[in-house]
Amino acid sequence: MMKKILAISLLFVSHLSFSQEATTKVWTLRELIDHAIANNLTVKRSTYGVESSQVGLLQSKMTMLPTLNASGNYGLSWGRTIDPTTNVFTENEIANSNLSANSSLLLWNGFRLFYNLKQSATDLEAANADLIKARNDVILNVITLYLNVVFNKELLAVAQFQVKSTQEQLERTKKLSDAGSVPRGDVLNLDAQLATNELNVIQRENALNLSLLQLKQALQLPASNPMDVEIPQVNVEDVSLLNKSAEEIFDIAMSAMPEIKGAELRKLSADYGFRSSRGNLYPRIGINGSLSTVYSDQRQQFFSDGGTAISSRQIGYVQGSNSPVFTDITSPTGVFMVPAIMDQYRDNRGRSLGLSIQVPLFNGFSTRSNMQRAVITRELANITLTETKNTLRQTVETAYNNAIAAIKTYQSTDRQVKAQDEAFRMTQQRYNLGAVNFVDYQVSQNNLFQAQSDLLRSKYDFIFRKKVLDFYQGLPLEF
Repeated sequence: MMKKILAISLLFVSHLSFSQEATTKVWTLRELIDHAIANNLTVKRSTYGVESSQVGLLQSKMTMLPTLNASGNYGLSWGRTIDPTTNVFTENEIANSNLSANSSLLLWNGFRLFYNLKQSATDLEAANADLIKARNDVILNVITLYLNVVFNKELLAVAQFQVKSTQEQLERTKKLSDAGSVPRGDVLNLDAQLATNELNVIQRENALNLSLLQLKQALQLPASNPMDVEIPQVNVEDVSLLNKSAEEIFDIAMSAMPEIKGAELRKLSADYGFRSSRGNLYPRIGINGSLSTVYSDQRQQFFSDGGTAISSRQIGYVQGSNSPVFTDITSPTGVFMVPAIMDQYRDNRGRSLGLSIQVPLFNGFSTRSNMQRAVITRELANITLTETKNTLRQTVETAYNNAIAAIKTYQSTDRQVKAQDEAFRMTQQRYNLGAVNFVDYQVSQNNLFQAQSDLLRSKYDFIFRKKVLDFYQGLPLEF
């Protein structure tokens, strides 16, 4: 019964393991980068910054066009009021309506609108540069986390291989101990070493799981989402040569990095802002025009018996009776009626066209204050540009020195691994023959494991440093 339960349990566990492996997606570096960029909140915020700058540019363009506004109203008035069609006082109830439209065009204001347009266009370019920088930051972060996962995977593989090697040596030593060739103490020491190696595997698994968790968080994925990454096939010797100096890489980075372009554009934008604010010192010249009409139910017009409207104009009211008074009427017979609303709109049209000029004389020192603020903004933009260049130079020089140190460390640890591997092989043979004790065997094995770990660490450290230099040169970051 117990055997059946154990078999069913093993089958269930193996089925779960197979299902998890089948659903675990293996991510390439390109897939990780694309997913991170698509879901990163900083990138999304920068995208909206670009859209906001596009709206600002459109508004700056539209500001240079004429304005056009229309208005209309309809209302009732009673008591002593003015008839809009005669402009005389009346106490009758009046239903009236007004329609108007006006337009204006700024002809000149010290090129303020022109420089404002140039500033908005420059701000849009700077926002695009910020978006590129945000994406670049995400790419560098993903590459760092990706290489950390790959490094921990390979360290785990080395630790598992050490466990396997120790297990094989333990089984061999048990047989030798049973035959009386080695003391029982060697078996116990190897068993303790196996426990230490298994603990090391657990620690490496924890480190790998932590690095995977950090990668998932960078990709905005839940921690429960199964994930694995593809290990790149990289030959360090193929990328070990740095064929450019730090100064040459910096010169390339000056034209390739978006943060430099963004700082330069913001300096230019601040200069346009200063020129735009200076335009408020000059006169403002504009042209404006308007069109209006009015309707009133108190307006009367004389119509002949044949229904023809006779030209006449109401000029007032009789005091006391409020009867309308008109100009002379040539037709002897007819009737006074209220003209239709559309006829009144047509007959009462008024037009105006004018040229205006406004000369700034004194406005509470606001114009001069805005100019001084624009000068300060321009100087701050110059400082920001200098700081950005200095930061880039320091970053490139540091990355170059780190890459040089990493390749030297890799070459040194590579020779160390080869030597330790040969030493362990010889020690293992002598241990199997009983020529050395277990302590010497354990020390040799631990030295080999440490050298292999150091080699992996220096390998991926150099790969990352080299990729950083490639990044600053605008080169692709694929493996």
